[in-house]
Amino acid sequence: MPSVFEEKNSSKAIMRVGFPAMLGQLTTLIYNLADTFFVSLTKEPAMIAAVTLCAPILLIIMSIACIFGMGGSSVIARLLGEEKKEETGTTMNFCVYAIAIAGIAVLVLGLVFMQPLAKMSGADADNIAYTCDYLKWIFLGAPFIMMANGFVHLFRSVGMIKESTTGLVLGNAINMVLDYVFIAIFRWGTAGAALATAFGFACATIYYIFCIICEGCQNNQLMPLTPKRFSPNGAIIRKVVSIGIPGALITVLMSVSNIVLNNYISIYGSDAVASYGIAYKLDMIPILLSVGLSQGVAPLVGYCYGGNEKKRMSDIVKWTTLYGVLMGGVFTTVFALFGKLLASIFLQDDILIEQTGYFLKILCLSAPMLGIINMTTSYFQSLGKAVKSLAITLLRNVVLFIPGVMLLNHFWKLNGVIAAQPVVETALAIICMLMYVIDVKLPRC
Repeated sequence: MPSVFEEKNSSKAIMRVGFPAMLGQLTTLIYNLADTFFVSLTKEPAMIAAVTLCAPILLIIMSIACIFGMGGSSVIARLLGEEKKEETGTTMNFCVYAIAIAGIAVLVLGLVFMQPLAKMSGADADNIAYTCDYLKWIFLGAPFIMMANGFVHLFRSVGMIKESTTGLVLGNAINMVLDYVFIAIFRWGTAGAALATAFGFACATIYYIFCIICEGCQNNQLMPLTPKRFSPNGAIIRKVVSIGIPGALITVLMSVSNIVLNNYISIYGSDAVASYGIAYKLDMIPILLSVGLSQGVAPLVGYCYGGNEKKRMSDIVKWTTLYGVLMGGVFTTVFALFGKLLASIFLQDDILIEQTGYFLKILCLSAPMLGIINMTTSYFQSLGKAVKSLAITLLRNVVLFIPGVMLLNHFWKLNGVIAAQPVVETALAIICMLMYVIDVKLPRC
């Protein structure tokens, strides 16, 4: 069987890189739902609200790892397409150590500023204690959370798809088991959910480091961990960071927009936040699967670009986008028909179930658009076109979303706030299609 980067059949290549990435994202989603499910067993809306409010901060922590994970992945894939293996290994080494150092910095700063961050995320008197309980353990586990998330992208970039997915699945599986132990048995509530998350990512990190050591023993020059190879030059740092920062801003700005959204929803009480939190967690199924598909394909797109395989790259982008749109359509149908039934898994109160099902029906309308938006974003990241990738992110989370939430809240109150997501992403999908068409008509620089 040819390596994944050499597979000439576009559909097979997409499945070989996309399916494992989707599987990894699916396990991430399952652990997120497990957090919500076990916390919901407490029948305490303030706890569910706290987990919802902390989600953007957790995403920001992960996004910092993306500076070197996604940025390094884009650079490494293109270097492999250009057959520059020595430079590839040096870039990999730099990214690994940079993530570790950043993780320690986040741990220290997070614990120092935990209370202000909790209030900034929308915590109020009802749930701030639960929010801080969650954040404390998340910040203590920040180095492992960041290392594991960075390794996922870096492993994919050198064709280690199986190892990338295995680490992600392993960490999430351990997280889910510990969710049950810490929340259902020990009754540690939100602190237990966060501690389970930290332990899961720690185990994933250990697995990834073991894989790198094994590759080093086999003299794989693409995966050096020794400090002797830590000799990044200015060119490597600029290439990684110039792609990584816009990639990280995707998650940071998404978190900022979620914080704004949570603050508007919190106006209507903890019950509204809890209902939205569960509806959003369910809506994360198509979101994460779409992200997994596009991110899994990204190194393949970068490899084709580096090797100047324009026709193959175009086919991969088009087919991946089509698969993403079709997958989103399936989830829109399922959520529209069975929203209340799905909400009843997490809630016992009939009013909350009704409200959550209604929220889910609104949110899921944007699912087909995700295939277009996420693949276009990954396409520009893979090609090293950071400005265009950042432009999509700014449009999605700042230029369109935040004013959209404010405007729709003014006219339709809570319903308008929830509707902001499908309205904005429909408009953005049209913009992304125009950006892609314009880009492919431009000559390669």
